[in-house]
Amino acid sequence: MPFTKLGLAPNFLRGVQAMGYTEPTPVQVRAIPAVLSGKDVIASAQTGTGKTAAFALPVMTLLGIHKKAGPRVLVLEPTRELAAQVETAFRDLGRYSDIRATVLHGGVGYGRQRSELRAGTDVVVATPGRLMDFMQEGELSLGGIQILILDEVDRMLDMGFIHDVKRIIQKCPAKRQTLFFSATIPPEIAAVASFALKDPVRVEIGVARSITTLITHAIYQVHQEQKFELLLALLAAIDFNSVLVFSRTKHGADRIARRLREANHSVAVLHANRSQNQRMEALEGFRSGRYEVMVATDIAARGIDVAGVSHVINYDVPENPEDYVHRIGRTGRAQAVGDAFTLATPENGSDVRAIERFIGQEIPRLKLEGFAYKPASAFPPRPEPQGRRGGGGGGGGGGRFQRAPSHHPRGKPGAHWARR
Repeated sequence: MPFTKLGLAPNFLRGVQAMGYTEPTPVQVRAIPAVLSGKDVIASAQTGTGKTAAFALPVMTLLGIHKKAGPRVLVLEPTRELAAQVETAFRDLGRYSDIRATVLHGGVGYGRQRSELRAGTDVVVATPGRLMDFMQEGELSLGGIQILILDEVDRMLDMGFIHDVKRIIQKCPAKRQTLFFSATIPPEIAAVASFALKDPVRVEIGVARSITTLITHAIYQVHQEQKFELLLALLAAIDFNSVLVFSRTKHGADRIARRLREANHSVAVLHANRSQNQRMEALEGFRSGRYEVMVATDIAARGIDVAGVSHVINYDVPENPEDYVHRIGRTGRAQAVGDAFTLATPENGSDVRAIERFIGQEIPRLKLEGFAYKPASAFPPRPEPQGRRGGGGGGGGGGRFQRAPSHHPRGKPGAHWARR
């Protein structure tokens, strides 16, 4: 079904064309008509599937034209990066309209944001903390909100925003349209949904726990003291466009980035301790190719939407299985292929097994040929699988001691790969 059949206003269809989009994604096909009907919506789809346009396009169609009375749409986002990204999407898709969008987030001064609010805006895209600051100052009232959108709801819950979110919802008019968009719908979201939504339309695209078949993923078992050495060896062996490296901690991200720079890699860093200007410079440099590697933490990385990320490397195994899906979903976006590697130490055994249970498949164990591994006797053997659950593709389990498929990973000439 083309965009022209979804009921969008002509000026926003022009915005779609200007962005280079030709066919709507599945979540857009199902969510846009539901939003245009005025119904509450709770939608889940994997990262990189076009959720932002799925709510921005119909919402702007419903708004029609700019009005000076004050914001009519509120979009809540968990991070600064996501807030800035979504506000940019509203501006880009609405370039042939006079709809105004304003972003409110921390890390920068209040002056420009206050000026835009006073000048009049139709859409406010905000993080909870900065939004509440403006509300407490009396600079912003939510009394005119007609549409409330909670984006990346699962991450907002993970980050502890639930109480702030409930307070913000209570400040909005009871008579409104409410939209929930999320990559996953854990049970905790149901409680918030029952509080905020009325008879919502449910839109579920794909399997929330699955890995897209466009991503080939694998685990490299290595001792802790060899992790960085293996990271450098992988970067030397693979043919990459850009690489996203995940660290569990902010200090760990800084340390990895420093050592990569010492090894002559161009590196950007993204985590909560970086100033907003530093974060924006890092993202722009990564998008433009000025930095070949981005080292990031989970919370900051939810706002990374960069086309062409060819590889994701989990330097640290994520603590939560859900984060594994989100992390490696940063590659293989927009129908591109990608590789995702995880460096796992003997201490990570339970975390790896939890991830495999969550995604319903074994993750292949690979070894980098020519790398001088320490003896692997400290690694516990993998338990024999007790039957396989359905799950995504992306290089699920397979026989031991087999050669990896020729397409995984995309190595440089002379690089050889084999399963362990």
